[in-house]
Amino acid sequence: MDHDNDENLHRVQITARGGKAAIEIDGQRVDPGALSGYTVSHREGESPQVVLYSGDCVETVFEGLARLAVADMPDPGPAAAVFLGAIDAEELERTTLARPDLGTGPHSLTQAMLTQLGEWARGV
Repeated sequence: MDHDNDENLHRVQITARGGKAAIEIDGQRVDPGALSGYTVSHREGESPQVVLYSGDCVETVFEGLARLAVADMPDPGPAAAVFLGAIDAEELERTTLARPDLGTGPHSLTQAMLTQLGEWARGV
């Protein structure tokens, strides 16, 4: 199937500033409230592809002017399960108890463990 013919290619303009982006497809602005994100990919020998992630519970009409894929955000559960399955409980406990921000109030150990796991997940 030929995805790169002129009928399937359209002008896409993305202006990103900080955590916000304005997206136009052939000059038509896409409602930013209808999207939760986007990705742009490009492989050698192929046309660039833009994937728009639709927002939760938003009814949107995209008038077909781009090689465009609308996708749901992937379920983070499987990746989180793999990450948590690789955690050494002894190391987590030792590292958490050594944290300078470990408090003494209720749930402070749990909060410090969640903070530590978040830092490890981000590679910090």
